[in-house]
Amino acid sequence: MVPLSYLLRFIEEDAPFGDITSEMVIPEGVRAKAVVIAKQEGVIAGVEEARALFEHFSVKVKTQKRDGEEVKKGDVILELEGEARAILLVERTALNVMGRMSGIATEVRKLVERVKAINPKVKIAGTRKTLLKPIDKRAILIGGGEPHRFSLSDAILIKDNHLALVPLKEAVRRAKAFSAYKVVEVEVETLEDALKAAKAGADVVMLDNMTPEKIAETIEALRREGLRERVKIEVSGGITPKNIEEYAKLDIDVISLGYLTHSVRNFDVSLEILGRVE
Repeated sequence: MVPLSYLLRFIEEDAPFGDITSEMVIPEGVRAKAVVIAKQEGVIAGVEEARALFEHFSVKVKTQKRDGEEVKKGDVILELEGEARAILLVERTALNVMGRMSGIATEVRKLVERVKAINPKVKIAGTRKTLLKPIDKRAILIGGGEPHRFSLSDAILIKDNHLALVPLKEAVRRAKAFSAYKVVEVEVETLEDALKAAKAGADVVMLDNMTPEKIAETIEALRREGLRERVKIEVSGGITPKNIEEYAKLDIDVISLGYLTHSVRNFDVSLEILGRVE
């Protein structure tokens, strides 16, 4: 689960000096029942995060759906009971977290299923194109995808801007010398650099912004040199739900898409107050 301390930052941002509407309109001590409902079909995510937020403010939570379950429009996800002011304080933050995470998880699940039907060994991964890493990475995992790096500290990924300053072979040598436990990945845009990276000892070669035809040509060159089985092949750049199947047909290991976190649509969830609890 995403750490509660991280989630509470969103509450603090949303209500830095309290929820003045609820505090002025609703008498102190009024208790209420409420439900969180799915307004569309998809994969629900962020349930544990929403539960943690509500429970932090002493709202009783009964979970009807778990993270990763497929839901239909109208399904009840959470049942809530507690101080009305507390429920309304947390409402929008909880829905925002669930909406974003469920949107990502739903899209990831769709793409995973489409790709697996073509090439069962290929994994779908996210990227670092997000400022909400704990939320987005967990949503990708719930949807059945790979989170990729959580941060710059996790794994070594040598990119074009590194190679503008240090030659490829030297960059890989330095990276491999740093640690025997860190995976070393190199981003390349040409067949020639893919061969260099594999020969230099890279564990993963990312073929960036290449057409399916160019990727196939590069993989064949790696195979001729006896290098294909020594590296994992990741493809990235310009891949969308419209063209992903063309990439899935190739002899690759991972497809990474920034689309999963920078362009996905929120999932529609709603909180409804059912009435007072006497």
